[in-house]
Amino acid sequence: MVDEPGARVRAAVVGTGLIGGSVLLRMYAAGVDVIGWDPDPATRRETRQVGVPAPDRLVDAVADRDVVFLCGPLPTLPATLVEVAAMTGEHCVLTDVGSTKEQVAAFAAAQGLTHRFVPGHPMAGTDRAGLTAARSDLLVGAAWVLCPAPGPATSAFRWLAELLVRLFEARVVPMSATEHDSAAALASHVPHLLAGALAGAVQRASLRDAILALAAGSFSDGTRVAGTPAERTANMLLGNRDRVLGELAEVTAFLDDLAAALRTDDAAALTARYAEARAARAALRDRRFDAYDREFPTGGDHAAEVSWLRELGVAGGHLTGLHVGADTVSYAARRPVAD
Repeated sequence: MVDEPGARVRAAVVGTGLIGGSVLLRMYAAGVDVIGWDPDPATRRETRQVGVPAPDRLVDAVADRDVVFLCGPLPTLPATLVEVAAMTGEHCVLTDVGSTKEQVAAFAAAQGLTHRFVPGHPMAGTDRAGLTAARSDLLVGAAWVLCPAPGPATSAFRWLAELLVRLFEARVVPMSATEHDSAAALASHVPHLLAGALAGAVQRASLRDAILALAAGSFSDGTRVAGTPAERTANMLLGNRDRVLGELAEVTAFLDDLAAALRTDDAAALTARYAEARAARAALRDRRFDAYDREFPTGGDHAAEVSWLRELGVAGGHLTGLHVGADTVSYAARRPVAD
């Protein structure tokens, strides 16, 4: 159970598919006053069946809420943000869970909503979709990107970050929207292209059934995200197209090196390239962290605070807690130990 301050939070989740549904179920399990809403009537009925209120009208779901999670498809986010902002008070923090951040952050700024909209992206998921695939533990302990901005927006970031740490045990990764989209291109988006290419080649192969009969962990792990609903993957890739294409060129160059070594029977070059790749895999598995805590004044324009937060995220670090006092805000953070 969440402690009393969290339990008093009034939350709404708009769009109760895999990620939105998992946000909803976690909050409900933690005893939070949470309401779900989805444009699909059948999904709203499913939400009620698990015990969570799901009114038919969006305004009835979001009115008088302290925080609203916008979890619909990427192309719908701008319109939904404007609609929900008009239905909620200035005290209500708005956030999203979309896999790209720069476009929606720029849109929110143009609409004058930066002070209470905090772009977000929990780094978790499965190859399934819908509320029936959602799990209350799916996002627990996940890296959860939040994009802080200076000025009044910093207060919304602090409040939301504290809530995510408390409710989801999240490793909050603060980054600018631009930095997020650059990092996510290679961490998440290009892997969807590679998985789709491998699975698609097998689908077209004359020995498809024989290949699938032999497929084991390497194929299953390498193609897992190819099972993601195609429309969702397309929206993600198109939303970060230029960066994805840029990083894909880097991946293609490395693949060309492997192919050249194989073509010329160059065992030394092939071994060297795989040793390089193995180092990244080992770093993912064995990363060690040091404490990296800081305090900042509660008031002010928060420029130094936001600069430190973004630097922490770019360095591979994350927040594990924070406390906002009358005069200072204290961050508990972890940062990778330098090799």
